[in-house]
Amino acid sequence: MANIELRSELEKYLESLSIETTCVDHPAVFTVEEMMPHLQGVSGAVTKNLFLKDKKKKGLWLVSVRHDRQVNLNDLAKKLGVGSGNLRFAEEASMLEKLKVGQGCATALALFCDKESSVKFVLDSDLVNGGHERVYFHPMTNEATMGVKPEDLLKFLKETGHEPVLQDFD
Repeated sequence: MANIELRSELEKYLESLSIETTCVDHPAVFTVEEMMPHLQGVSGAVTKNLFLKDKKKKGLWLVSVRHDRQVNLNDLAKKLGVGSGNLRFAEEASMLEKLKVGQGCATALALFCDKESSVKFVLDSDLVNGGHERVYFHPMTNEATMGVKPEDLLKFLKETGHEPVLQDFD
């Protein structure tokens, strides 16, 4: 399924949950640095997203953090109880299979594609507790950035069966 179709499917799903969104279309971007110039006018927290695997247990993790945060994979692995050194970036094939998006498009909003809730979700606690007007993610494509209210993000996650593991990334 093409990303434009998935974006439309996502938008319909969010609408069915009465979740209001704002969206900024922009050229395809593959890094936060490339994306930020296109988001100068947005009010809220822009995210970066990492799709990871647990080397030992073969579990998959999606991590969403504020774009300006550093993520130490060893520290995060310890906090999540998977053992230091056991979190690695997952293969693109796994991301395509579970979330239906490829490189540069990892997004918490893709969790609606993970019908078995097999991907564990780690969320920067600042994104929901930091007083942000909106939090911004790619809507299944890296050619746009979509904003949702933090409380609506939590509603979306609950509806998709992905209870977030809240972490501090200070």
